[in-house]
Order: sequence, then structure tokens, then C-alpha cells
Amino acid sequence: MVSQRSGLNKVIYLVLVNLFIVFLGVGLVIPVMPTLMREMNLEGSTMGYLVAAFAFAQLLISPIAGKWVDSIGRKKMIVIGMFIFGVSEMLFGLGQDVKILYISRILGGISAAFIMPAVTAFAADVTSLRERPKAMGYVAAAISAGFIIGPGIGGFLAEHGTRLPFFVAAVLGFLGGVFSLVILKEPERARVERAGEVVKPSFRKVLEPMYLIPMIIILVSSFGLAAFETVYSLFVDHKYGFTPKDIALIITVSGVLGIIFQLLTFDRVVGKIGEIRLVQICIGVSTIFIFAMIKVSAYWSILLVTFVIFLLFDLMRPALTTYLSKIAGNEQGFVGGLNSTFTSIGNIIGPSIAGILFDVHIDYPYVLAMIILAISFVISLFWKKQKTVFKETVEQ
Repeated sequence: MVSQRSGLNKVIYLVLVNLFIVFLGVGLVIPVMPTLMREMNLEGSTMGYLVAAFAFAQLLISPIAGKWVDSIGRKKMIVIGMFIFGVSEMLFGLGQDVKILYISRILGGISAAFIMPAVTAFAADVTSLRERPKAMGYVAAAISAGFIIGPGIGGFLAEHGTRLPFFVAAVLGFLGGVFSLVILKEPERARVERAGEVVKPSFRKVLEPMYLIPMIIILVSSFGLAAFETVYSLFVDHKYGFTPKDIALIITVSGVLGIIFQLLTFDRVVGKIGEIRLVQICIGVSTIFIFAMIKVSAYWSILLVTFVIFLLFDLMRPALTTYLSKIAGNEQGFVGGLNSTFTSIGNIIGPSIAGILFDVHIDYPYVLAMIILAISFVISLFWKKQKTVFKETVEQ
């Protein structure tokens, strides 16, 4: 039920642990991928296709999974998603044939499509509108923490066996599924009544301004971040001579700063200026700083620019999720699935185009990202807060 207490409903922390486990598992395997590539004589293109298989599966399943989240329940989707995640990691650990690895990655994408909209819908169900920004900040922090901690633990585990990180990720996934099955209870949903609401086929809702503009921004921001991250290490290596240690330090510190802001300040910022204004500021400022990324040359100025860009993207994503959860009404899962779909599209297109442009000119990926963000900033100026008057009631 919607919490009326000052603190968040405690059950949300178990859901966040599940999300952390999934992205910890994703991060665990990163350090061993080059070794696995050599052991199985895989080509670089195969590794790229394996990454794409995950993203395509998530892209295709997310809209359907989002509707299932609303129809069969959040808990079931989380539990099923955690077990599928465990199976996918186990298959990758056991796989001696590239076909098994493809099946594993496809299952991984399906598990992400099941879990992400279910978790955001669950968080929306157990929080009031006032608490929502804090909860979504925690969701973003759980994802970031998994990505940051995972590679470090994975590197340690790999010392004892190349396949060990996959088996550990599988065990964590199965444990998360069991704990969710035993402890989680399906949250009571707040039934939202909108004045004059007209029921339309669900997918047509994407064309409504209240969904269309934020979905465009989700697509653009995920494209921009994926493009930025994909060529970042190559960019600073070729242009400024950064070492792998420099790059790892910058990305890790940026991630930690992002988590701190998501946990401690995100809800306060949203409370003062609102989600739309925060997203507009993040897009506008990140456009300027990506331009600065091309122009600066001093070591500390590069660090500063990188920290600011990563931080802005870390604030933009939970702001968009919070906004969508507030307007989703009775379709939290469906809207969460759309969010996941548009994010996946950006994650697929961004790295591909960034890599092609990088081969043409080292600055071109960031020039394109800057232009697209500038266009999305203009679009965001037409984004108005919904005036729909609605009330929340808890289903009996």
C-alpha cells in the first residue's frame, strides 16, 4: 500500500537488493570477457553480437513484459526474472559453444525486461507521490552500485577461474529469486482515477504528448550516454594519452559521485525544481560540457568535464523515471516497459554510430551527441507538466 510514513516502506529495500544483484552480475563478468574471448577463439565482432543479443532481447520483450507486470503482478515478474537471470549466467559459465552463449545473452535480456519495469512499478506502488523521487533515486543508485562494484569483485573471482564470476552471478540470481518468492508480497496498487480519461489502445499512448516527449528524451539521453561511454576510453587515450588506470579511476569516481547524489540530494532537487526542469537543466548543461570535452586539454579540466557529464546523466535518468511513474496511473508496468524499450534502442544505436564516426574523426561522436542533445533540449522546452487532476485510492 502507499506508505504514509516519513520513511520508505522497508520492503522496497529487498527489491533494490534484487536490482543490485542483477547489475552486480552484469558487472562481474566484464573483467573476464577478454580472457574468455581468447579461450574460445572468439572474434571481436562475436563479442559485439553477444552484447547486441542482450539489448535486442530486452528491446523486443520489454513492452510485453511491461503489460504482464500490470496483469499478472510485480512479484511474479521479479521472481521469474531473477530465476531467468540465474539460468542465463549459469549457461554462460557452462557454455563451450558460442550458440550457448547467444542463448545465455538472450535470456539475460529477457530477465532485464522482466525485472526493470516490475521494480519501478513496485517502487511506485509502495511510495506516495512525495516519496517517489527518493525511491527512484535509490533504484538508480542500486543499478550504478552494481555496475561499479561488479567489475572489481569479478576481477578478484577471475583469479580463481575464468568461469567463476558467472557461477557466482548465477547463485546470486537464484538466491534473489528464492528470497523474493518467500519474503516479497504483491503490493496493493493505488487505483488512479483521472478526470475525463479516455481509454485508448496502450501502444497508441506513446503518441500522446505526455508520453511522446519524455520517451524521445529517454531515447536521446540513452543514445548520448551510450555513445559517450563507448568512445570515451578511446577518445581520451588517442587525444590526451590517458592510461587504463586514469580511465578506470575517472569512471569509478564519476560513478561513486553519481550514487552519492542519487542517494542524498536527488529527491531534494526534484522537490525544489521538479522533474521536468531538472531534465531540461541536465540536457542543456550536458550539451555545453560535451562541447567543452572536445575543446579542453588540461588534465584536471578533462576530469571536471567528465565528472559533470556523468553526474548529469545520473540525475536525468531517475528524474525521467520518477516523472513517468507519476503520470502512469494504473499502467506502471506498461510505462516502465516503454522506458526500458526506448532505453534499449538508444543503447543499441548509440555505440554503433559512435564507433563508425570515431573511425572518420575522433571528435565526430561527441559532435553528433552535442547536436542531438541540443535538439532534444529545444524539444524539452515544449514539455509541460500534466494538469490532469487525479486521486489515488487503494484497491480493496
